[in-house]
Amino acid sequence: METATSKRSNHGFNTKRWREWKGIKQEVLAELIGVSQTTMSAYEKKDKLEPEILNKIAVALQIPVEAITEINNESPINIFSGTWNDNAVAHGVENFQPTFNPIDKVAELYERMLKAEQEKVAMLQEMLRERK
Repeated sequence: METATSKRSNHGFNTKRWREWKGIKQEVLAELIGVSQTTMSAYEKKDKLEPEILNKIAVALQIPVEAITEINNESPINIFSGTWNDNAVAHGVENFQPTFNPIDKVAELYERMLKAEQEKVAMLQEMLRERK
């Protein structure tokens, strides 16, 4: 008979995952919670962290404490935003909504280039007529 093993949460590993996902350096997080970088490194290696440390880290990372304590090591981090209608985007994602029609701009550029080319041809034809 198989025994079900529950995968336990590693507070230090989860702290590191969230810190990296948020793009925060270890030194910066250490400063935010009032410890040295060496101490922060030690925290990220611990299986369990004290509640007051967890609270400080969660506040600094702007996440709930449960995001550190309840996620096991193999769980992916999925962020869903309920802002489908207000043009909000996730961190690091570009949202390009021009106030002009890009095709119109391409057409304008093409017309300017065509006009410049026609002027060159006219100038060359004039120069050839003068030489004759």
